[in-house]
Amino acid sequence: MRALRRPTQASSRTALDFMAAANAAPDGTDVTTTTWQQAWKERLRWIPTSKEAIIASERRLLSLVKTPYVQEQVNIGSGPPGSGIRWFRSASAESRYINTVTFDPKLENAPTLVMVHGYGASQGFFFRNFDALSRHFRVIAIDQLGWGASSRPDFTCKSTEETEAWFIDSFEAWRKAKRLENFVLLGHSFGGYVAARYALKHPEHVQHLILVGSAGFTSETDEVHERITRLRSTWKGAILNHLWESNFTPQRVIRGIGRWGPDLVKRYTSARFGTYSVGTVLNEDESQLFSDYIYHTLAGKASGELCLKYIFAFGAFARSPLLASAADWKVPTSFIYGVDDWMDYRGAVNACKNIPVPTEILRVPQGGHFVFLDNASGFHSAVLYSCRRFLNIEKSEALLDGLQKVSSKVA
Repeated sequence: MRALRRPTQASSRTALDFMAAANAAPDGTDVTTTTWQQAWKERLRWIPTSKEAIIASERRLLSLVKTPYVQEQVNIGSGPPGSGIRWFRSASAESRYINTVTFDPKLENAPTLVMVHGYGASQGFFFRNFDALSRHFRVIAIDQLGWGASSRPDFTCKSTEETEAWFIDSFEAWRKAKRLENFVLLGHSFGGYVAARYALKHPEHVQHLILVGSAGFTSETDEVHERITRLRSTWKGAILNHLWESNFTPQRVIRGIGRWGPDLVKRYTSARFGTYSVGTVLNEDESQLFSDYIYHTLAGKASGELCLKYIFAFGAFARSPLLASAADWKVPTSFIYGVDDWMDYRGAVNACKNIPVPTEILRVPQGGHFVFLDNASGFHSAVLYSCRRFLNIEKSEALLDGLQKVSSKVA
């Protein structure tokens, strides 16, 4: 397991200092010419990205974070723990790795908070939260298997059960490799679905579950079902449904337009987290570094993204709804939603009626589906309030100032 600390300012200048000192390498190669050749080669590539580019963009984005961190590629082996088989019929016996960043806590004996990203995302999406949360937790954020800078093996799953196992078993292998026994588990959107499924299977390791705009709880009501049925009956709906069942992902679009991909992602980032943001917009540095990071994570090899059609039916309804497992819940759970989240919080309200352990639902104003970016301070208050029994926070009720507490249930 190889750990890489944040590059210092001096070390990041090494290559530039070397080039300024001499144009020729020991073998006589003109360094300046070689550098220009590499630059043009990158410019002319149809899909200008690579595993190295993903990690480099991650480091640039995390340069905005002041808290020291360690980045590592955690070896999870070549198959599910104890199974004796390779990862789902893969032809390769090579080990897989989970890209992991760990932020040093400000306090001794701080509880551990593990953060899991959503679909089409990766751990860097939490860059606005690491500093604040590290004051109270040992924060660990991961790229799920098949995403970000983690290994991207061929996706060979053929069912919902296999697809869930892909993420749950790889996460469990990662937990064992990291020797974590008890932690707070936070998952966003699709990552919330994975976190919930993991907590159902391995409740002994999860102290508290925090589901942020979690997928898998929205019920397919008669009204919604009727609307989706009407859409499917149109030619547009038929095309969309066909693309969904064909596993046509947004990432395919980014790869398909090649070197124009970075500009498209930049336009999206500027619109979603700028012009049309419901909260605090990204500043110029954040927008540039975040856009660059998003592009490289989306343009990498297709792997985990291909889970979509096996987990959700057209309309984003879970094929195996978490509502059906509510009675089996064993871990106290907090649900956090942005007030403007397109994910309907009422799905969590329905689930909480049948969950036998303590639950609560918090809504954060000026926050959409990416509430942790839209209203970072409100999101932090919601997380701290959710974990108040683990933290020495006086007057924890003060954290609710500005938040909406929809419901709370004590077992």
